[in-house]
Amino acid sequence: MRVEIWSDIACPWCYIGKARFAKGLAEFAHRDEVEVVFRSFELDPNSPKGTTAPVLEMLAEKYGRTLDEARGMEEHVAASARAEGLTYRTDGRDHGNTFDIHRLLHLAAARGRQEELLDLAYRANFAEERSVFDAEVLVALAMEAGLDEAEARAVLADDSAYAAEVRADEREAAELGANAVPFFVLDRRYGISGGQPAEVFTRALEQAWQGREVAEPAPADACDPAGACPTPQA
Repeated sequence: MRVEIWSDIACPWCYIGKARFAKGLAEFAHRDEVEVVFRSFELDPNSPKGTTAPVLEMLAEKYGRTLDEARGMEEHVAASARAEGLTYRTDGRDHGNTFDIHRLLHLAAARGRQEELLDLAYRANFAEERSVFDAEVLVALAMEAGLDEAEARAVLADDSAYAAEVRADEREAAELGANAVPFFVLDRRYGISGGQPAEVFTRALEQAWQGREVAEPAPADACDPAGACPTPQA
């Protein structure tokens, strides 16, 4: 069975949702027969390349909040992340265009190192003081994931490299009706949106394996195409 996951490295619920899915998959009896493929989805494709803004300032502007209120929103997300055993920094992170990251992830997929690079990029963005919007950081992450340095640099230097693959993923997401990420598709038959609890993923995998209709799960936290990642009122 194949599970495809559309996500963006800038999406905190994608970071959390990936961890929850991994826990759900670990409880699935046929987990060794599941192929997981990660697909590209840009939350903010119109963000100018080469420019970044502090996440707290971006949140305050987007939601019309004060910086303290934006910090409270981030603390809510951080609590959810930490409950899954993930490190999450609420200060010092930045926000920007993720197209280059997606292109590099497609290179990693072609070399069989996609999930390794994805995990490193999530950790750099949410847990460490390393900007994934810096080309040198991306090269370093690529090397840590086992990719060739020269090849990674060549991809980043050529804006057309793997661009078609990223756009194809995004068109497919639209065709499948994905209006928020993370978005999970099981065997091209069932779609699940948001960072659902681990047990929801386990149940969906079991139902999909048996060929039964997967019950629609309750709405879960997700980030929409405008880059909004709703949280309860701070």
